[in-house]
Amino acid sequence: SRPHSPTSRRRRKLCFRRLERGDPARDATRSLMSFAGVSVVDSAKHCTCDTSAVYAGADSGYHLLMVRDYSRTKVQLPTGESATTGLFTVGEYDWYIEYYPNGENPNCRDFVSLYVTRHTLYDCEGEEDVEAKFSFSLVDQLEKHKPVYIHGTNKTCTFSSSAPSWGSDRFVRRDALERSAHLKGDCLTIRCDIMVVCKDHKIEDAAGTVPDINQHFGHLLQNKVGADVTFEVGGETFAAHRCVLAARSKVFMAQLFGPMKEGATTSSVIQIKDMEAKVFRALLSFIYTDSLPAMEKDSMEEDEMSEVMDEGREEAAEFEMWLQWLEDLFVAADRYDLQLLKLICEKQLSEHISVSSVTSTLALAEKHHCCGLKEACLKFIQVQSPSCLQTVMATSGWDHIAVTYPWVVKEFIAKLASNQRK
Repeated sequence: SRPHSPTSRRRRKLCFRRLERGDPARDATRSLMSFAGVSVVDSAKHCTCDTSAVYAGADSGYHLLMVRDYSRTKVQLPTGESATTGLFTVGEYDWYIEYYPNGENPNCRDFVSLYVTRHTLYDCEGEEDVEAKFSFSLVDQLEKHKPVYIHGTNKTCTFSSSAPSWGSDRFVRRDALERSAHLKGDCLTIRCDIMVVCKDHKIEDAAGTVPDINQHFGHLLQNKVGADVTFEVGGETFAAHRCVLAARSKVFMAQLFGPMKEGATTSSVIQIKDMEAKVFRALLSFIYTDSLPAMEKDSMEEDEMSEVMDEGREEAAEFEMWLQWLEDLFVAADRYDLQLLKLICEKQLSEHISVSSVTSTLALAEKHHCCGLKEACLKFIQVQSPSCLQTVMATSGWDHIAVTYPWVVKEFIAKLASNQRK
């Protein structure tokens, strides 16, 4: 999730129409989250924007953005220009979505960018912030619409007067989207889920604003009060609480209290091998807070990169570092049987598959028995052009798969043959 500066936007309002009760497109959208309206983007340039503003009376709700004539919106909205929905209400606050078919800035011109903004009537400096989780997904990605998934896979963002917008500048690669089954008849439906986790008004009690349980446990990890076990990872030590670790992970339960028990005394240090310190730190953070932390950056590496690279190359290098960190965290989640964290990593890896990374991601998925990630990789390879397919198969990563997991190559050939018969 990235904040979005309101001063940097260039918007062009396209046509939106409201779906009334009884419309099949609306009736098909019901789920556990409260329904908060539908906006339809048409390709006509000069038409009045008809707002679809449906009130979701709960703190959680979703809004659908239907893009009709997708190809023409790409032509009409160059990089940096967006179509903006009308207002919809979730958790007593008004919101709107910005859709950039050619990316919000030149660095993400090959992607569709999406942002959600909390709308305010006046620019009031004294207005308090709104804390919320949000998620963008495609309407047929049903597993991503469950509240437990949305809560677990997205961090809490602060929508303030200085940062009213948050979103994804790289929601989906445009070429992958255009080859996928998500684009049907040149139409696309995007779902935006919002969970307000902290209301704008204060909770008046003796303690002031009440933090949630995840914040309490996060503070417990930071201040180390009552810590009774120490781990050494990559030359760094980490203090933690046996009961918390055991409650969250069956592997830690066995390691700390079962047959695998290590370090019976609190003075013992448990060695963790084959893992970087920053990965273990992220693992602990998730165990205590139930949310994925941002990747920590090494300040020295960052300074060195800035000196020798231009902005585009620096961003590419940072992305590669983030991808490697995510893969390592995926392996750690599997190692300690943290299924939600593994699912979060799977989601992120599935959304960032590229020609250069697909073979390593596919090998990772097969090694750790992740069927969803494996399927995403195979689908990505299937829809590539012949030249890109040759590039993939010419890599050492593909040779590694052919030697180590020959059945995966057979599955891929079977899928290609099946597609040709259709």
